[in-house]
Amino acid sequence: MDSHQENSFWKNNVKMVPGRPSPTKDFNRSTTVKAKNNTNSNSTTSFEKYQKSVSDAWTLSEDELTKEYCILTDDPKAPRRPNQNNARVHKNPIAVVHRQVSTSSTFINTTNSATTSTANHNIEKFASENNENQQEPQKPEPRKPTSEYGRLRQRFNSYPGRPQLLNVTSLSMRDDAESKLEKFSAILEAELLNLKALKELSWQGVPRKMRAVTWRLLSGYLPTSLERRNSVLERKRIDYQALVKQYFHVDVRDESQQDTFRQIHIDVPRMNPHVPLFQQQLVQEMFERILFIWAIRHPASGYVQGINDLVTPFFIVFLQEQIGASKDLETYRLEELSEEQRNIIEADSFWCISKFLDCIQDNYIFAQLGIQEKVNQLKELIQRIDLTLHKHLQSHGIDYLQFSFRWMNNLLTRELPLYCTIRLWDTYLAESDGFAVFQLYVCAAFLLHWREQLLQERDFQGLMLLLQNLPTHNWLDSHISLLVAEAFRLKFTYADAPKHFEVKSS
Repeated sequence: MDSHQENSFWKNNVKMVPGRPSPTKDFNRSTTVKAKNNTNSNSTTSFEKYQKSVSDAWTLSEDELTKEYCILTDDPKAPRRPNQNNARVHKNPIAVVHRQVSTSSTFINTTNSATTSTANHNIEKFASENNENQQEPQKPEPRKPTSEYGRLRQRFNSYPGRPQLLNVTSLSMRDDAESKLEKFSAILEAELLNLKALKELSWQGVPRKMRAVTWRLLSGYLPTSLERRNSVLERKRIDYQALVKQYFHVDVRDESQQDTFRQIHIDVPRMNPHVPLFQQQLVQEMFERILFIWAIRHPASGYVQGINDLVTPFFIVFLQEQIGASKDLETYRLEELSEEQRNIIEADSFWCISKFLDCIQDNYIFAQLGIQEKVNQLKELIQRIDLTLHKHLQSHGIDYLQFSFRWMNNLLTRELPLYCTIRLWDTYLAESDGFAVFQLYVCAAFLLHWREQLLQERDFQGLMLLLQNLPTHNWLDSHISLLVAEAFRLKFTYADAPKHFEVKSS
């Protein structure tokens, strides 16, 4: 009996299950008859109950969908986070809803045409609202976007009736940059600078607009007192011009000074030979004065090849402060600046490089013993971190001094594009205990970054060619951020534990 009732139930209702084909041969005729009979019948079928329970899903207006899932605001500072509950349910909720509307409307047409008409009416209404200024929707007249947000907004409106999730990646980046500028402004404009907070904020990179003043402060060139900064700057710049007259514009120089100037005069034109800016005579003369005066004032080390490369980042940052971000630095003609502006760039570069080199002056004394010690430390560190890579280099006759001496001597300025060097120096200057120790771990992270390529090389020549010409020409600021983050991890792991992970010889 139960079996008979069960079979009877499914037999009577089998034709009403959505999506299941009719067992009759004439499907179209059966469907038409059933629809007509159901319309005149007073009894309510199971499908009609289902339809009523979910009818609001088909009549949900596009405006409601848009408010729920999309970002439709002209305020670029408005929150751009999608509904978290919906995000967990669907990866692309708008696409899912539209698929439901489009697939279901075909089926509903046979039973309830009014529902489909309502949905179509709402879609057409949303389309007309988005295109009220367009007479021909098929050929919308393009607008001239006034901003990046405007271009994205225009792209959104070019699809009438089809809400799109607005791509806010670039807008988020802009908001992050603006937020960072506000944080820097708050610190720099304080009556008494919080140097620790400035270092912490600068470690992850300094905005271009704030870089010049931030570098002056991090170098110790400017005082923390806001009231005294202008007077100190003015006095220091006058002092530098006095040094130029005292040491550079002289009639007679002793033999050692002549040798120093001769070497500087040879090295300066070799800096960045492919960049037109550094081939200008005015620029080369400024570098010669900076380097010569520094060498005379630091007789313990004097001038050493490679120091000229360390002036470049300061020079570029202070030059950019004078000319603005809209000019092309590589081709900019320095004679377009006034003499006063050029003197400011030169004086600030001199005082900042002087403060900067005080931390690593041991690298440039007789025989450069400081660098040799750091090269040995790098060798020991790589042996502890990656024994496989270390043995690979050793087995092919690679001496760490052959490639890492230049890394230590030039602080990776020869290995990285100039803009990447400037970003790296944001972190160097922000290091609380000086960057001399941190530089070792940056070099270790830099070497480990090329691990896979190095292990693929099977001879001395291939390894040396790679190590001396590492492919960093396409690097961006993001690569430097990853590099310093890895260096920080290595320092945190190994710096305070000399025996930590030490390789025990068998």
